[in-house]
Amino acid sequence: MALLLLGILLLLLGLWGLLRTCTRTPSPTPRWPPGPRPLPLIGNLHLLRMSQQDRSLMELSERYGPVFTVHLGRQKTVVLAGYEAVREALVGTGPQLADRPPIAIFQLIQGGGGQPFPLALLGWAPSNITFTLLFGRRFEYQDPVFVSLLSLIDEVMVLLGTPSLQLFNIYPWLGALLRLHQPVLQKIEEVRSILRTLLEGRQPPKPRGGLVKSYMDALIQQGQGKEPQGLFAEANMVACALDMVMAGTETTSATLQWAALLMGKHPSVQGRVQAELDRVLGPGRLPRLEDQRSLPYTNAVLHEVQRFITLLPHVPRCTVADTQLGSYLLPKGTPVIPLLSSVLLDETQWETPRQFNPGHFLDAKGRFVKRAAFLPFSAGRRVCVGESLARSELFLLFAGLLHRYRLLPPPGLSPTALDTTPAPAFTMRPPAQALCVVPRSGGSYPGDQL
Repeated sequence: MALLLLGILLLLLGLWGLLRTCTRTPSPTPRWPPGPRPLPLIGNLHLLRMSQQDRSLMELSERYGPVFTVHLGRQKTVVLAGYEAVREALVGTGPQLADRPPIAIFQLIQGGGGQPFPLALLGWAPSNITFTLLFGRRFEYQDPVFVSLLSLIDEVMVLLGTPSLQLFNIYPWLGALLRLHQPVLQKIEEVRSILRTLLEGRQPPKPRGGLVKSYMDALIQQGQGKEPQGLFAEANMVACALDMVMAGTETTSATLQWAALLMGKHPSVQGRVQAELDRVLGPGRLPRLEDQRSLPYTNAVLHEVQRFITLLPHVPRCTVADTQLGSYLLPKGTPVIPLLSSVLLDETQWETPRQFNPGHFLDAKGRFVKRAAFLPFSAGRRVCVGESLARSELFLLFAGLLHRYRLLPPPGLSPTALDTTPAPAFTMRPPAQALCVVPRSGGSYPGDQL
């Protein structure tokens, strides 16, 4: 019965595609980049390792060039590999590549005390910053609401990186039939429920024009006196909070965890960072944003962490109109994958792309050097809106952590034995591991919490 139903669905899908083809308004003939020949239904999925899709695409670029076409199921998708191709497309095409393709699951989501500590604890601080921006207050780390939110976010990010969710995004109709999306939607609804409770528990909004202390305050004040079912309805407020919670916690948290892990794995780099911090900050003073100019090596290390880990290998774009990309003409609505990992690991842009090397961001005199191919936040019209906040958080947290503590592998484990193989999730997060922290001499610090 199931096979018969699947056959009927495939037949209807084929008829629908034929009907669309026959009734579509004529447009210029597309000129697609080269790429591997697709197989029926699965396209080129047999050539892609789902857990390391970006690496598979980089391998294909060696054969088909920096701009090529792959078929993700029945969907033609253009891949950009290397600094020149990615920058030309993201910046050189202006607004024509500013859209996002419909990603099925996201559409549904939105209609230590002497003992080693788990790396995931480092995600608490940046997460609390996001919650403070949203609601005007921080959580105690033992707060059950805070613990529940972080646990749910973690589960969502793991689910979003599973092969079943990637299959759902390629074949939404099949994924819906198999209910592949249900686990992540259930977790998202639990997050929404907590956010609604936090929103409802806020103090009454201040009169329009009064002082606002949070993002939610600003939205509530802006919506005062307006149609309650309009732009500032509760559902939209919760959606805005959900966006910030999901986007503003995982990436910064994972990057900070990677930074700590890499310092444990590269003690000589860690020691040089700490020597610079001691020299510039002196004993007992916490870092400030303006210290970045005086800390070129620390700044270089943070940039190299972000380059080396390629946290978000790619975030799809979509053409908003028929778009000329070099010698190719891509029709409106074409998904395009700017392969950011191929830029951050581009052999023509980095001296030792596969090695962790802070020297990539230093000149011969040890001064910090900006690199055009440093694009972890993407580029062009869809550059990450939270880039400035993320950079500030990472610098203050990383510098403050290393100024006060030494990061060491657990007893019995050498630095070289620390595992840097990314764990499967929506981002390239570090594997679940533990580190030891040893207080450094240097006087007292104001406050003990990250």
